[in-house]
Amino acid sequence: MYILRPDIAEEEVSKHIEKYNNLLEKMGGKVLDSQMRGKRRLAYPIAKNREGIYVQLSHQGDGQHIEKIERAMRLSEDVIRYMTIKQEGPLPTPKPKIKSTETPNNQKDEKNEDNSSTNVVSEENNSKNNSENSDADKAKE
Repeated sequence: MYILRPDIAEEEVSKHIEKYNNLLEKMGGKVLDSQMRGKRRLAYPIAKNREGIYVQLSHQGDGQHIEKIERAMRLSEDVIRYMTIKQEGPLPTPKPKIKSTETPNNQKDEKNEDNSSTNVVSEENNSKNNSENSDADKAKE
C-alpha cells in the first residue's frame, strides 16, 4: 500500500500506478491486484498533507524486488508514505470486473429473500392456526 499526494491529477495517479506495476513486473514480481482506494483523510499530517490518495498493490515474488520498488517510492516526491506487508496464508485472488448490475450472487440473494419472506408468512399462518386450535380446545373443556 502506498499513499500519494492529494493534489496530483487523476492522470498522474494512473501513471504512478502503471509505473509501479511495470517496475514490479520488470524485477520478476507478479502483480495480483492493483486498486486505487481513493482520497481519504489521514490520521495525522504527513509532509503538511491532511489527505492522501491510497493505492493498494498486491503482488507475488521472491522478495528481492521489494527493496527496489520501495527505493523508487522513497525517491518519488508524489509518494508520501508506503508500507509493505508480507501476507501469510492464501494469496488474494484478483476480483473479476463485472460491468453488469445483475450478478448471479445478487439473483441468488433476491431468491433467498423471497424464500425467507415466504417462510415468515408460513410461520405466521402456523402460529395463527395453533392459537385457533388451542382456543377451540379450551372451549371444548
